[in-house]
Amino acid sequence: MTGVEARTRRRWWAWALAAAIVAVGVWPLVEHWLTNPDDQRLVDLDVYRTGGQMVLEGRPVYGFFTPAPQLLPFTYPPVAALFASGLAAMSWVTAQWVWTAGIFAALGVAVGFAFRDALGRHTPWVFAFLMVACTFLMPIRDQVRFGQVDILLVALCLADCVARRPWWPRGFLIGLATAVKLTPGVFLIYLLVTRQWRTLFLASLVTALLTLLPFAVVPQDAVDFWFGALLDSERLGSNAATTNQSIRGMLIRLYLPDALTTVIWLAAVAVVGWYGFRGARDAYRAGDQLTAVALVGLMAVLLSPVAWIHHLAWVVVVLGAIAGDGRDPVRLRVAAGVWLYYVVPVPWWGVAIRAAEIPVVSPVLGKIVQNGFGLGAIVLVWLLVHRLPARRAEESRMPHLPRQPADTL
Repeated sequence: MTGVEARTRRRWWAWALAAAIVAVGVWPLVEHWLTNPDDQRLVDLDVYRTGGQMVLEGRPVYGFFTPAPQLLPFTYPPVAALFASGLAAMSWVTAQWVWTAGIFAALGVAVGFAFRDALGRHTPWVFAFLMVACTFLMPIRDQVRFGQVDILLVALCLADCVARRPWWPRGFLIGLATAVKLTPGVFLIYLLVTRQWRTLFLASLVTALLTLLPFAVVPQDAVDFWFGALLDSERLGSNAATTNQSIRGMLIRLYLPDALTTVIWLAAVAVVGWYGFRGARDAYRAGDQLTAVALVGLMAVLLSPVAWIHHLAWVVVVLGAIAGDGRDPVRLRVAAGVWLYYVVPVPWWGVAIRAAEIPVVSPVLGKIVQNGFGLGAIVLVWLLVHRLPARRAEESRMPHLPRQPADTL
């Protein structure tokens, strides 16, 4: 056996052992959520799969609700129901395991790209550690709990933006993600403000084609969504619920008059959007695509009318942007703090504080803590825009981190 063959074999063994470590580390979470009562198990996956069944049976996609006690409707664009027909062809048990495996595959892609600069020589072991650590972030735990699609969308958009030599035409994955769930459409704005014209054109074309496809295949469902279901935000669930951590969700929980809430929300969206997209543009121009993607991902959460906690799967990318190449102890400590913050159930602590009914403390502090993940996302935008650029400038002068033009990635 040659030296190269020996090193290759050791590397394969290292990756196999790292995969085993990940499997052992995440198994308690997977086992818990895939063996809990059937009517509480992967309830969003049940929605996707039932939507696919409606397509196969020729029944209205937007006219069904999943069985009690969930009673959940299909809320995604009709092309998502077409894709979900593959899930409908599987048994419910098979679909659960296939989807859960897909969640971790997508998380692996996201972790690989987000922490690419920090993985270093000990890649398999660092990767295994990061996979387990990211799995226990509350937004990622909820991916497994509900059988959600968000981490897949994160992986698609992140790969499209930061892959150095993609084997697919750049822009295709963003278009696919935007067609399946509208919130990744913020990346079209990002491509516009950064003047990535060719990528923007392809992403827009793919989005348009996949949006128009259902009008040819399931025309009534397409009409029902774009001229009905899309306009009904309450189909998504109670917009005032604690799990809605968007700017609008936080404002709704102040229980101001509806008109005033709308005015404040639109103003806040304009300010946060301007600040966030400008920061993403500046990061892109500085050659820091990862920070740019992290900022745009946070925009997808904050600017959306409804953003559940599991939408914050973008925190994986944020952690990678903060950690950088893993050599700066300050950045590592900040990343560890952000990780811990999104591991613990901060918003639910706020609910408990409010329920305690302590004068002054409960209504004020409880409300702030209840909005903790959304407010934390705003702080992260400020951190990525205002605090990291100076460190990026310092790192760009270090010999081990040569700057690479954005258009060559």
